[in-house]
This record gives sequence, C-alpha cells and structure tokens, in this order.
Amino acid sequence: MIKEFRLPDLGEGLTESEILSWKVGVGDTVSLNQVIAEVETAKAVVELPSPFAGVVKELHEQPGTVVEVGKPIVSFEVADDAGQAPSGGAREAAPEAPKREPNLVGYGAVPESTGRPARRPRNFPVAGNVATRVQTKPVETKPVEPKPVEASPVQSEPAAERPRSTPPVRKLAKDLGVDLASVAGTGPQGLITREDVHHFVEGTSTGVGAGAVTGHDAATPTAGQAYPGGRESRTPIKGVRKLTAAAMVQSAFTAPHATEFLTIDVTPAMELLARLRDGREFAGYKLTPLTLAAKALLIALRRNPSLNSHWDEENQEIVTFNYVNLGIAAATPRGLTVPNIKDADSLSLARLAEALTALAETARAGKTSPADLSGGTISITNIGVFGIDAGTPILNPGEAAILALGAVRKMPWEHRGEVALRQVMTLSLSFDHRLVDGEQGSRFLADVGAILADPGMVLTMV
Repeated sequence: MIKEFRLPDLGEGLTESEILSWKVGVGDTVSLNQVIAEVETAKAVVELPSPFAGVVKELHEQPGTVVEVGKPIVSFEVADDAGQAPSGGAREAAPEAPKREPNLVGYGAVPESTGRPARRPRNFPVAGNVATRVQTKPVETKPVEPKPVEASPVQSEPAAERPRSTPPVRKLAKDLGVDLASVAGTGPQGLITREDVHHFVEGTSTGVGAGAVTGHDAATPTAGQAYPGGRESRTPIKGVRKLTAAAMVQSAFTAPHATEFLTIDVTPAMELLARLRDGREFAGYKLTPLTLAAKALLIALRRNPSLNSHWDEENQEIVTFNYVNLGIAAATPRGLTVPNIKDADSLSLARLAEALTALAETARAGKTSPADLSGGTISITNIGVFGIDAGTPILNPGEAAILALGAVRKMPWEHRGEVALRQVMTLSLSFDHRLVDGEQGSRFLADVGAILADPGMVLTMV
C-alpha cells in the first residue's frame, strides 16, 4: 500500500520548513527511522527520520522548497498490516482510518494503537503532525463591511466562523493590528499563513498591488552606466532571517527598552585571563573576555534577580527565574541565532568556557537544536569581536535584559592619580523597563563592571 509522510510539526509551533536535501531517491529501500531528508526550520537544521519501512515511491517536494506543516513530502510503498501488497496494486481513493504516527523528529516511529475509537472530525484545521487526511467542511467567510472601530460586548460565535489560522499566525496578526477575517488564506483548506498576513499588511500600507512598480523600481540607469548582475537583487525572507525579524519587531514594540552604558578599565581582568591561560587547571580550555564577562554576569544576577525575569502578559504576573539559561548571540551563515546554555549559573569557570566553545562550534555548523534556541532567561551579545565599542541591543522576546560587550582597547586612562595606557571596555545594558527599574539596572551593570575592573570584588558579592 502507499503511505504518505506529511511534514510534521518540528516543535515550538513552527508552521513551515525548507527542504535542504534528500538523503534518499525514488526506488530506494529505507528502514524505519532512517534519515531521509535534511530540513531547515526557522530555528535549526533538523534531520528527518522515516516513519515507515518500505520503498520510496515519490518525492513531492524539491530541495529549496518551503513546505507548510501537514503537506505530504514523500510517499512510500509499504506492506499492509498482513505483510502483503494490496490487491489491485492501486492506491485506495478513500483515506484510511486515522492511526497514531510519529509527530516529532528524533522520537522515531510509534506503534499503532488499537481498540481506541477514532475522534470525530472538527471544523477547524487539522494539526500538521497527523499523517492521515481528515475531511472537514468548508468554512463560509462573510465579507467584512468597513465600519468604525468601537467597543462592543463580546458575542459567542460558532467555531466554524473563526478564520482558519495557527496560534503563531494569530499572534502575528494581533501584533500587526490585522483582522484575520479580512485576510484570504492560501494554505491547505483556506488556512491563513504568515505570508498571507504580511502580504495583507504590505497591500494596505502601500496601496498598490503586488505587481505594481514604484518610482524607485522604475528608475533606469544613465547612459554608459553598468551594474553587474543588475541594478538590484532580491532574496526571499525565510528561515532564521524571517524568525529573527519577527522576534525583533515583537520585542521592540512590546517591551519598553532602556539602555545604559558603562566604560571601565578591564586591565586587571585581562591580566587574570592571561594567568589562567598559563595555569594547569585551564589547560585545553578556550578562555576569552566573553568567558569572564559571562561569569561576572552570572554572579551579579545573584544580587539583582529582577534582571532574570519574564513579563507574563496573559496571567498578569512577573516570573522570576531561580535558574539562568544564558543566551549567547551567535552570527552564523544562516543568520543571527541566540542559543542558550542551560543552568549556566551552576557551572564553574572551566565548564562555562567549555560550554561557550561547544555552543559557538555547533552554531557555526548550523546544528543547534530547537531546544537550545528556546527557554533563555538573559542574553549576552559580543559586538567587540567586530571592533564595535557600544550599542543598544534589542531584547530577546520574553527576556528582561541583554548585555553587549564592546571591544577591549588600549586607551589613556586615569590610574592611581596618573594617566596611563590601560585596557578599556564599554558595557551596554538594555532592559525591559516594565520589569527592571533604573536603579536595579544600574546596580546590576555596576556589579558586572566592578567584577571586570577588579576580579577580587567577587569576594564581597558571594
């Protein structure tokens, strides 16, 4: 019989993935849980295991194609329950009864359950991790008549009249002020996708159709002027860039940012770093200014817990974390990612250095898992590696603070009553002013600076 494998939900509510490469071809025999493809979500590159053992009958999507969750990507010819091929050799027109199949990458196939009644189909989109097709009734959408926005009592409506969309898409529409009832869905069974919302916003904001040419686009080069490759190039917005853009917009317009700067003499910290590198205890570990700054941040958080918190809008609560998942901004070929080190506050300096090295290597290789990209509580971005002194970093959504490390430079500096050439760094701290008052942010930044300016200050803080 023929079995279709639909793109599963790879976690974190992701609604689409790009097929990077196929590890199998038509006619290949595959075993259960054999890696058949490599796909890229908005967060990570993931290997996709086969949920069936059989022969590859058809590859529905080509590499480079962005596929929505729930769409078939490959078909297999497998033995039926009795271990024999179906009679007639043709695919049955009617779908089979729903069976439990794997829905998360890395967990492998799940045995089919028996003796349980099938659930009654509902009149809203079927989750993308269900491999069988469920018939649903089409939804009748009523045209939306323009009318002034005014407060009105909430009225209960049938579930079928609710526009078809996923929770992330509804959140995006809410952030952008879009009424989903006005958006035409292009996804399966009229599902409204992120692209539909963005296209609706672009159309309403520009007042022109998708194919319209603006004055800038219509400009022509002057005589004798040549542009290799054309006057402009266009790159599809997808993957990490797409997720990063949405996250930064959400953060910038939901959390009131405040940024403070502190320039310090870090010569003692750099001298300590040199001694540690020469010591036997740290042989084989990669120690950098980032290592010391991360440790200083973790120590300072003990006295300033408000910097390690989260604003829960839905429940109207402030959540203070008693652990630290330290996010480190990493520039990768796929774009900016912020993987985090789980329970970083429990690590020694050596183990922290080891974790930072592993995090950077994994990120550059594009192998960071979705789990390592979620759950962060506070972040560091090291802009000093690019020769930058200071900046105003944007918070990771859901976090209260982010610390930017500037470049370490030799500069004339007042030292013991005289001007001397010292190693100087600027720290930039952005924080959510709903969670962190100016006093709290200033004390935290001063504590981090005090540790880096005089590592012996740690004795007064722990």
